Amino acid sequence: MRRTISAAAAAVAVAGCVAGLLHLGPDAPRPRSTAAPAAAGGGHGAPLSPVDAARQRTDAHPDDPAAWAGLARAEIEEARITLDAGRLDAAEKALRRSLDLDGTDNYGAVTGQGLLANARHEFPRGREYGLRATRMAPDRPDGYAVLADAEIQLGNYRRARAAVQRMLDIAPTTAAYSRAAYDLETNGRPDDAAIALRRALDSAATPDERAFTEARLGDLAWSRGKADEAERHYRRALAAVPDHPYGRAGIARATAARGRTGAALELYTRLVERMPLPQFLLEALELRHACGDTRGGGERAALEAQVRMARADGGPVDPYLVLYAAGHGDPGVAVELGRRAWKHARGVIVADALGWALHRAGQNTEALAHARRAAATGWENALFRYHRGTIEQALALPGASRHLREAAALNPHLLPHCPDGDR
Repeated sequence: MRRTISAAAAAVAVAGCVAGLLHLGPDAPRPRSTAAPAAAGGGHGAPLSPVDAARQRTDAHPDDPAAWAGLARAEIEEARITLDAGRLDAAEKALRRSLDLDGTDNYGAVTGQGLLANARHEFPRGREYGLRATRMAPDRPDGYAVLADAEIQLGNYRRARAAVQRMLDIAPTTAAYSRAAYDLETNGRPDDAAIALRRALDSAATPDERAFTEARLGDLAWSRGKADEAERHYRRALAAVPDHPYGRAGIARATAARGRTGAALELYTRLVERMPLPQFLLEALELRHACGDTRGGGERAALEAQVRMARADGGPVDPYLVLYAAGHGDPGVAVELGRRAWKHARGVIVADALGWALHRAGQNTEALAHARRAAATGWENALFRYHRGTIEQALALPGASRHLREAAALNPHLLPHCPDGDR
């Protein structure tokens, strides 16, 4: 049973785990079983979940290392879909059992170890397992998915692109096309990213894959200021998976853009009660601030709790916690967390968050260096442009006005606002 998490204790389950990989794409395709699994509990032909089906296989074949590796993969994918990091502990136990049974030539366990490392934001380890897997089986896509995800998070975009291309060559499925789309968007090619996502959607084999791809199409449209188009994709994501968290967050975002901030805040409140991710909490908090509520409802308390826990555990840091601390908390703490995030991941998202934290702490020269790193791939990201323009403005640099204008042109809904009637 999925463990329940409160907003105040959200970091126990999500900080530093799982959520950052959701936007890269689903797991590489699994071989299809030749026989349909039995219904759970003697049900009327209802199919088992992938996790339950994998557990049935380990029950039937307790000495089969492939069955235990398959269970681990199913648990990790369920963690990615539900953002329930408790699944990762179960995956680790299954992987240990698989390796106990076969520790020498166990491709499934090696790729599983890579997926687990990436989900825990241990990206150097994820890269090691990805390289090992691709050496073991150069013509299987699984290892390239692990390798691509790790290289993206480490900021090694050319290496990531090579791994994604190999995936496309071997298995042009949703897993490959979605990663290709991320690479294309990050490198300033949003039109090509949209084409790749449409191919990912055409290749989707499950409701979760359809929901994921529709939500990503929504995010891509949103990032280009196309609120109506974005909302259509978010609604399609919810039609595929009614509780899809990024679909629900997208609807809340689009509702706020229409000026219905009261309704948007209600949507955010229901979302963060069930899925208190830093991104969702921060979006809700900033909308409240735009409407004059500087207390921030329960979102501020939840984010403060997550900041405290992130500082205490010494592990990876969600970039949205860095942005929260920079904009609404202690900028010094934001720099501390941002520097730790930078040690674990060197992608453009972390570069932007650290740059903003340094700016808020008054360290604008160093901040600009990180803002330029965030811009290095050419991503047409309105938030990155806004942050860079603001930092340049603080340094009285001539490019400031241009970057601020570009941010507003890319996405007029970037900064939340509250119509007078909704205050």
